[in-house]
Amino acid sequence: MACYNTGVEAQVTEEMLVLARKKAERAVAGMEEGPLKVAAFQTILSKLLTDADSAAPNRPELVSPGRREKRPNTLSGRVLALRSEGFFKVQQGLGDVREGLRSKGFHYPLSTLSGLMQGLVRARLLRRERVTVEGKRVWKYANP
Repeated sequence: MACYNTGVEAQVTEEMLVLARKKAERAVAGMEEGPLKVAAFQTILSKLLTDADSAAPNRPELVSPGRREKRPNTLSGRVLALRSEGFFKVQQGLGDVREGLRSKGFHYPLSTLSGLMQGLVRARLLRRERVTVEGKRVWKYANP
């Protein structure tokens, strides 16, 4: 789906409405005034707006020219993007996940990551195992 800010989306919608109204007016311009003309106008306008609405998801996205794919904009999306890149093929600790996100320019405290990682485990998007590292018992996360 396209990423529009609220002002642009409202402007596009209004523009589509005006164009549809003008097309419907042209379509019934040769008809005599009366209830038949009004009904035809309403039917045509409704059809044009329905078609415009169904075509809306096919609008091109408003992104910078160098960007091809949409980047995740939530923490869980960013962690799952790491997973899709193969980051969790090897078990990773919370510190490793934090560093993986930092390498992509996203900085989060461990306290924020711990709750999210537990949620991803509960959703079975990741698995975790308790291991001993340098005498400490820590959770390590990997692909399910």
